Amino acid sequence: MRLTKKKARLIKSTIESWVDENVISQDQSKILLDSYEVVGFDWKRLAKYSFWFSIICIIITIGAIIADEFLMELLAKIFNMSDIVKCLFFASVAALFYLIGFKRKNKKPEKVFSNEAIFFLGVLATATSIAFLGIAIDVWSRHFSMLILLAAIIYGILGLWLPSKLVWIFSLLSIGSWMGTETGYISGWGAYYLGMNYPLRFVLFGLILTAFSFTFSWWGARNEFLKPTRAMGLLYLFIALWIMSIFGNYGDITKWMEIKQIELFHWSLLFGLAATAAIYHGIKEDDGMTRGFGITFLCINLYTRFFEYFWNNIHKAIFFGVLAISFWYLGSRAEKIWNRGGLLGKDNITDT
Repeated sequence: MRLTKKKARLIKSTIESWVDENVISQDQSKILLDSYEVVGFDWKRLAKYSFWFSIICIIITIGAIIADEFLMELLAKIFNMSDIVKCLFFASVAALFYLIGFKRKNKKPEKVFSNEAIFFLGVLATATSIAFLGIAIDVWSRHFSMLILLAAIIYGILGLWLPSKLVWIFSLLSIGSWMGTETGYISGWGAYYLGMNYPLRFVLFGLILTAFSFTFSWWGARNEFLKPTRAMGLLYLFIALWIMSIFGNYGDITKWMEIKQIELFHWSLLFGLAATAAIYHGIKEDDGMTRGFGITFLCINLYTRFFEYFWNNIHKAIFFGVLAISFWYLGSRAEKIWNRGGLLGKDNITDT
């Protein structure tokens, strides 16, 4: 194993404590200590961030070109073609990126970040192609959610076929966007669909997506898609529950302002119960993801309620004093947990 200095220190101190407690012998400790090496610099993290910054710079470059009148005139001459031709052009560019990324991934699978960066460029080209398709068939002024569904299907198929977790995540983002826009279209862009406002719809969507993620545990060839799918499902679920705890199932801001916040307490309770259930699952199954989501959103719930119920009722010095003490305590507890190497269970300390 190749570990950073911080993780190596943690493992070394753990092994030494095992020796002191006679859990393992000196010979066993030597074998464990020789099983890893310390890397002086986290090159993996640098590679990941470098590729992300590269993609951001590419996007900024495109923006700078669009902002430049001379270059825009030049591009207008180059791309003085019909929208359907532009659609096919960007589709070809996307296919080229996917093909390069696919061949490179099979040839150099260890270069994870550069391969995913190439796939991301394919994602951008695909989105551009679909946008021009919408303009060509004039669907933007009518049922444009079908374009989002098309993007979700394309990203989904490509994500599973390549395979690429990044492309798959864009499929999940697109299907969530489609669900929101499609239910809005069906309801005539009203506040409610089947009696549910937008956040409540995403609560159900998050639950369905989280449940769906477990199907990957039965698909051995794509087992690695379980975690990103479940993470997206939990993200949809908990963000929607957080919004519900503030606004409830109201679609009219005027009506919402007329009620007292205590009337929405049942949504806060549901939010808290969902977070507690996630923590329980994380502890019972030794699942760091559900445990982390549960702890994070339980804290968000408590602090949101604190702001709601006490902002206007207590002196601001006391208000922020309580916040300071609570954050200090939270930081101290987190520091102790980090020093122990995990929360109520074994963490995979080799993960980066």
